[in-house]
Amino acid sequence: MKILVAYKRVVDFNVRIQVKPDGSGVASEGVKLSPNPFDDIALEAALRLREQGIAEEVIIATIAPADAQPHLRNGLAMGANRAIHVVSAEPVQPLAAARALLKLVEKEQPGLVILGKQAIDDDCSQTGQMLAALWDRPQATFASKLEVADGKATVTREVDAGLETIEVDLPAVITTDLRLNEPRFIKLPDIMKAKAKPIETVELASLGVAHGGEISNTNYAPPAKRSRGVMVKDVAELVALLQQKGLA
Repeated sequence: MKILVAYKRVVDFNVRIQVKPDGSGVASEGVKLSPNPFDDIALEAALRLREQGIAEEVIIATIAPADAQPHLRNGLAMGANRAIHVVSAEPVQPLAAARALLKLVEKEQPGLVILGKQAIDDDCSQTGQMLAALWDRPQATFASKLEVADGKATVTREVDAGLETIEVDLPAVITTDLRLNEPRFIKLPDIMKAKAKPIETVELASLGVAHGGEISNTNYAPPAKRSRGVMVKDVAELVALLQQKGLA
């Protein structure tokens, strides 16, 4: 069985995001880029299934500009067998990403597709669900535990009320939550081995997929700065101050 893992590149979660002065977007020049943390968890889940003998091959795929090769090498160093780079100069929206991934699914015929539950740059949490709908296969989202056996996947999901365990037939789409696992540390020998692993390059246009345009962002703004704290003498003064600000 093959496992396809969506492996997105995002601004590193340790970076303090800055909005461009004209409000047209987020400043990304010279900013550190890293794998989406949820996608690292998805890749780790796939690698563990391969180590258990459930899967034979793990393929990572990203939709990114031409300079994303080091990002894919990171996933290959982590343990993926090969990579597919769908080249797109412009960011793609969730539906376009799902359509592109569907084309890869039709070509590779994986038994399982694993994605992070969301990307930390847009927090859409839509691509996995859209891919399952387009593929017409079951989905199990927000997985905190995953077991695969006898052509089925048993997934424990994190939901508002607690935990929910479901069983889905394979092939299926699974999206991963933070508590599923802790991604492995990449060692220097693995980095060297990754240089010899194949990366297939495909233009997004060649897949017959448009960038999207379903969602239009008109303006970006940073969060409002917190005002300084105020010391009050007693509860009466606190209530009066809150009423003055229209908060009580």
